[in-house]
Formats: sequence, structure tokens, C-alpha cells
Amino acid sequence: MKATTRVLAGVPLAVVLFGLIGCSSSQQPAAAPAQQDGGQVDAGQPAEQAGEKKEEPPLTGEVKQKAEQAALAAYPGTVLKSEHDAEKPGMYAVEVQQADGSAVEVYLDKSYKVVDTKQEGTEEDDD
Repeated sequence: MKATTRVLAGVPLAVVLFGLIGCSSSQQPAAAPAQQDGGQVDAGQPAEQAGEKKEEPPLTGEVKQKAEQAALAAYPGTVLKSEHDAEKPGMYAVEVQQADGSAVEVYLDKSYKVVDTKQEGTEEDDD
């Protein structure tokens, strides 16, 4: 009978410990560390894979002025931003808002020639 008493005496302690372990692990948010990391978003995916772009340095000085002038000559409107393009290395990208409200990203080579465009909000390239 002593063996049965010892086993039954340990059951409540085991139940309490199991309950505490379950409660403590469910109170810690799993996604918080990944979101605070800066370079990671959601379940350990790098920012690029989660749909976010790499940082693209803005154009400055004479390069900025020439790239924006060339883009506006081909696509009149208002320049929203101009940057070195990370998706197409060696290219400049100038985003222009046109009179109808649509935006087009104009890609220029190092000689400021328009070589490609992309309507903003779409994934298809335009010529």
C-alpha cells in the first residue's frame, strides 16, 4: 500500500508542474523576436523573401539631376523618387507620377538613356 500512496502523492505535483510549463510557454509571443530583428520578417524569412525591397541608395548631385531630366523628358510629370536600382544593378530608377495620377518607374543606363519602364503597382515591364 505504501507504493500506491507514493504514486498518488506525486500525481498532483506532476499535474501542477505540467500546467505551469504549459502556461508559461503559451504566454511568450513567438513572432516578437523575428519582427524586432530588423533584417528578418515572419518565421525567419529575410526581408527580401517576405516581399520587401532591398535598400536602394538615392541619387545625388549631377547624377540625380541628369537622371531626373532624362526620365521627365520621356515621361512628363513629377519626380517622386530617384535611386540606384538594386533589382537592376548599374541602372538608375526614377519614379514619375504622371498627369493622370499613375506612376511609372523609368530605368536609365549610365548614359541616361531610357532602357525600360514599369508601371507602379504592377509586376509587368513596359517598353
